[in-house]
Amino acid sequence: MALTNVRLEVMQLLEKKIDTFVDKFLVPVEKSWQPTDLLPNSQEDGFFEEVTELRELAKELPYDFWVVLVGDTITEEALPTYEAWLMDVEGINQQEGTQGNGWSKWVRYWTGEENRHGDALNKYLYLSGRVNMKAVEQTTHHLISDGFDIGTGQDPYKNFVYTSFQELATNISHNRVSLLAKQYSNKSLAKMCKLIAGDEMRHFTAYSEFVKNIFELDPSEMMLAFKDMMKLKIVMPAVFLRESGDKIGTAFEEFSNAAQRIGVYTAQDYVDILNRLLKRWDIPNINGLTDEAEKARDYVMNLPTRLERIGQRMSIPQDPYHFTWVNPARIRS
Repeated sequence: MALTNVRLEVMQLLEKKIDTFVDKFLVPVEKSWQPTDLLPNSQEDGFFEEVTELRELAKELPYDFWVVLVGDTITEEALPTYEAWLMDVEGINQQEGTQGNGWSKWVRYWTGEENRHGDALNKYLYLSGRVNMKAVEQTTHHLISDGFDIGTGQDPYKNFVYTSFQELATNISHNRVSLLAKQYSNKSLAKMCKLIAGDEMRHFTAYSEFVKNIFELDPSEMMLAFKDMMKLKIVMPAVFLRESGDKIGTAFEEFSNAAQRIGVYTAQDYVDILNRLLKRWDIPNINGLTDEAEKARDYVMNLPTRLERIGQRMSIPQDPYHFTWVNPARIRS
């Protein structure tokens, strides 16, 4: 049996549980928070007073914080790219029937939840008056237009490893931004980022559950896919960020430096996520592996120690880079 057929069989088996996954890990539209719940409502008489308060609180947030918030917003708003990528994964068929197969239902419902994140954050940036919205919009436009290659191809096993890792990473990032906003007494922004982080945690739990199920059905190939993704290294969508006129990816390093300077997402977080996945999927205790898969397990089990040593040697520049996204004259130093 061809390798691709095994993966397709596994995806078809899991597809039978899609409705259970949707009910367990996603929230019905009527019960979901929406950006309007968290921002000044333009239909209310007190709209302008609320905007004035939002802008006053925004003045207290420092430069690196804004860089990270902008970068987070842009990557959330590049959602069309992520949906298109997932719809092309083997076993996900949006052409089957009137609304596609079960997996395409999952992707559409997940996309609906994710869409609120960029929407809410973009409105906040706009109302804050602290950032250059046209530069932000141009970077978002570029990120969507450029597309990306995250090294997964159409392989569902690799894609679910990637989404498990990426969802947990965004959970950490949004949670940390929430904590920082709270320290600056910006309770509304803190609440927004906390709710976004909560969505990301549910999504992490879902995608990591998919992988857990695959380990039960096809352990050796799932282990090899896990090793391949970790050997390639999981790259966040932000790795493709660029300011207008620059080459793809040229904004990522300075964005990452800003995130590490304020402790939003660090090299140690990458290691911690890997350790969490090893525990979540019970990697040490998986049985029935081929010799090649056993070697793959050894690789992923030894990887955290190697990455920690590399991380300890990293040096982060302390001087902030001036992005076109953020006007230093408008930001408290």
